[in-house]
Amino acid sequence: MFHVEAIRFESPEGTSEQFYCLDAPDWINVIPLTLDGNVVLLRQYRFGVEAFTLEIPGGMCDPGESPRAAAARELREEAGCEAAELIDLGWVHPNPAIQGNRCHTFLAQGAVRVGPPEPGEHEAFELIETPLSTIPDLIRSSAISHALVITAFHLLSARSFSDR
Repeated sequence: MFHVEAIRFESPEGTSEQFYCLDAPDWINVIPLTLDGNVVLLRQYRFGVEAFTLEIPGGMCDPGESPRAAAARELREEAGCEAAELIDLGWVHPNPAIQGNRCHTFLAQGAVRVGPPEPGEHEAFELIETPLSTIPDLIRSSAISHALVITAFHLLSARSFSDR
């Protein structure tokens, strides 16, 4: 998923320190929005918090894979969906203090199920559909607590607001 890179920093005052950064590929998140206005969420166990989380499909870009291609692949693998249109909502730096990668977010407009999800060998999740209008309450209640998922919905909200 990443490797640790040591970087030596020399300040203008002449002091020198070693810092460690995580070198990781770009990531993607996909908001699958069905024709009837529901979002397809994944309820997945996460070892870091030792609990289930509500998330959207997401993952890493494979070597040489564009963010758009990775989004289409993850949408199919994790939600069993394809979309009429993948709309680029933008990207963020997940943690620029120690990482240089980006997390790209796409809206999968008109997502439809085309088959069962195909989770990786270390993945297990349950799919849940919920109206897009319930997402703010799920975030406020911390039912959705993943920072990059919350960011994805903020990018969608910012786009929707600018389109008015």
